[in-house]
Amino acid sequence: MIILPSQITHEEAAACCRMLAQGLRSQTEAAVVADAGGLERFDSSALAVLLEIRREAAALGKTLSISRMPARLRELATLYGVAQLLPAAP
Repeated sequence: MIILPSQITHEEAAACCRMLAQGLRSQTEAAVVADAGGLERFDSSALAVLLEIRREAAALGKTLSISRMPARLRELATLYGVAQLLPAAP
């Protein structure tokens, strides 16, 4: 499991991507879960970060699902048409 920080806005997006990608590479499981439960302050950059981590996971032969995604972020994902790319963790 990788854990998202409490804040992902435009200012933190690049550093957050690097941090999460590093965490993703250290995961031995083929199915990786990103825990978004602590995410409190975010903008659409959080979606960009999650999509980039999803691409990184796919390049590593892994899948990514999201647990505890805030409702507002799920609404943004739906609005931008990317919700199906960020499935909820089982």
